[in-house]
Amino acid sequence: MSANSSYAAAGVDTAAGDLAVELMKEAVARTHTSNVLGGVGGFAGLFDLSFAKDYARPLLATSTDGVGTKVAIAQAIDKHDTIGQDLVGMVVDDIVVVGAKPLFMTDYIACGKVVPERIASIVAGIARACADTGTALVGGETAEHPGLLGVDDYDVAGAAVGIVEADRLLGADRVADGDVVIAIASSGLHSNGYSLVRHILAEKKIGFTDHSDELGASWGEALLEPTRLYTGPLVKLLENDRLASSVHSLSHVTGGGIAANLARVLPVGSWVELDRSTWSPLPVFRVLSDLAGSTLESSEGTWNLGVGMFAVVAADQATAIIDELAVLGLDAWRTGTVSIGARDLAGFEQGAKGVDGGAVRLIGSYAS
Repeated sequence: MSANSSYAAAGVDTAAGDLAVELMKEAVARTHTSNVLGGVGGFAGLFDLSFAKDYARPLLATSTDGVGTKVAIAQAIDKHDTIGQDLVGMVVDDIVVVGAKPLFMTDYIACGKVVPERIASIVAGIARACADTGTALVGGETAEHPGLLGVDDYDVAGAAVGIVEADRLLGADRVADGDVVIAIASSGLHSNGYSLVRHILAEKKIGFTDHSDELGASWGEALLEPTRLYTGPLVKLLENDRLASSVHSLSHVTGGGIAANLARVLPVGSWVELDRSTWSPLPVFRVLSDLAGSTLESSEGTWNLGVGMFAVVAADQATAIIDELAVLGLDAWRTGTVSIGARDLAGFEQGAKGVDGGAVRLIGSYAS
């Protein structure tokens, strides 16, 4: 018995893997610029960094993430063309938070069985989102794990690298008293809180193929609404000579929810009260909360509730930045003001994920 046939007997189909690569090559190639060396299928991706010599002090930024249990919904309704955008959003939108421009990304797909068309659909979604964010997809890996994962099961992860000039690095140290907090709209759940979503639907015995009149689609289709990509517009904003210096910090609202993620990019000793009345949570959040018999406020630490990114900016340029974000395709609005000074912080969320940041709490009631 040959080595390949022995591997096949163990449940690994190398020929299917090769076909998957052939199916995805064109989509991947479209993300490549002249900085990418070599093609698809090498042992390592190569990226020409010689342009960095024009930087006074170039800093590389890196991030890695996955999509979480959202993939279970994609698998349940056999729709795999949007998960890739979710992955890219989770990774590169963390990179732009520090002011960096993403350069390249790699992906990893673990599955129980390689179905070439399915893998190609996932990677095509990754490639489209990479192209939309100016990120080269320089490599990846698809690994078949029979016995560990079911034949229709898979998980995705990715990592990316970006670059920023040291003196343009964004962060809490730039934030000043009186800065305005701008909320930037999300497209839906993005890729966080899906374990809670699945629990709510299971409790109500709602299937992902069941139609939701309130959402105007099947539950599965509504819940697979892809993550909004912020990187492209934000990179353009940060390249705007008139406005860039007025952007002091950015926060990507992912796991941990609204207050905790903003607190991470505020300085120690600062505090912000976010006014809920400045936005109306998207219907998907309202419907899920109603099903669970809970309040929107109780899910603020799990779901983004319609805010996918925050920008902390100089007060005198807040309106101009909101207007520019609109031109760049992002809906944004004022939702709070940074204060620095002693006060009673009872009820505030302070820091998160090991960061001793500022303090944040939400006040008021959501707009209807």
